[in-house]
Parts: sequence; structure tokens; C-alpha cells
Amino acid sequence: MTSPSNHAVGPKRSTWTHIALAVKDVEASIAWYQTYTHLRLLAQGEDQAGKNAWLGDPNQADSPFILVLGQFYEGHDPFAPAAHHPMGPFAHIGVELPSNEAVDEAAAKAKAGGCLALGPLQMPKQIGYICFLKDPDGNTIEYSFDQGVFEKAREVWGKAKTPA
Repeated sequence: MTSPSNHAVGPKRSTWTHIALAVKDVEASIAWYQTYTHLRLLAQGEDQAGKNAWLGDPNQADSPFILVLGQFYEGHDPFAPAAHHPMGPFAHIGVELPSNEAVDEAAAKAKAGGCLALGPLQMPKQIGYICFLKDPDGNTIEYSFDQGVFEKAREVWGKAKTPA
């Protein structure tokens, strides 16, 4: 038995799909993520509670993982009075890059833009070569090289499979 759906395409099993962040200015956050990361705007919306945006990697259409940004209007935050705290200092969104040089380039761009928080620096083997950026709301974004995520996933789970 299947549940009724509003969409023609969806997962056939439990699937990791998104991380959501509360932001003060959704437009400024979209601009920041499109400047400092490889993420691109997938969708944008607005309702009585506020504005939202979905950003993701255009190369992952078959297995999307989305960054959801939500800006709540004053007096319409469904989580109020709870505060929305930024991720950090350790809690972060991680993006792996293909080389040390790519991490250095990301760090230099972030430094020039005033949002470099740490590094670049070499950490222990399981962490790799990293730098941390801060988005407009203070969330930590990590760029890394050589963490071994891809190698470990293939070692333990086998060659990447197409999502069911």
C-alpha cells in the first residue's frame, strides 16, 4: 500500500535529504552560499510564516541532498520562543574538495570576503586538510581534503549504487 503523494518522484526507501538552517535574510544567505560553495538555488518560496530556499548540487539530481534555508517573519516563527542557534564551533556542514590547493583557494576567497574562521591547516588523518568558514548567520562550513569519506564508504558498503 502506498500513501497518496503530491509529487510524482520520491524515494523508495529511507533517504538522507537535507539540513535546515534558520537565517535572518534568505536572499543574503542564498548569495553567500552561491559565492562560497558549489551549491546552487533549486527552489525558493514564501508563505505566511516567511521565506525559504533550497540549495543543492546540480550534479546530484538522482540523489539530492539539500540545504534548506528558512527566514521566519516577526511573530510567525513556529518554534518561538526557542532561539535558533548557529552551528559551531564544531558542528558544521562539511564539503570535501579534490585537493589541498582547492582548500587553500576556498580559504583565500573566504579570507578576502571576511568569513574565514579557521585554517587552512592539516589535522589528523581522519580529519584531513581543512578550513572553516562562517556564513552570514554564524554557521560553520568546513572545506576539507583527504578525510577518507569516499574510500571508507566504498570499503564498507561497496561500490556506489543507484538509489532505489
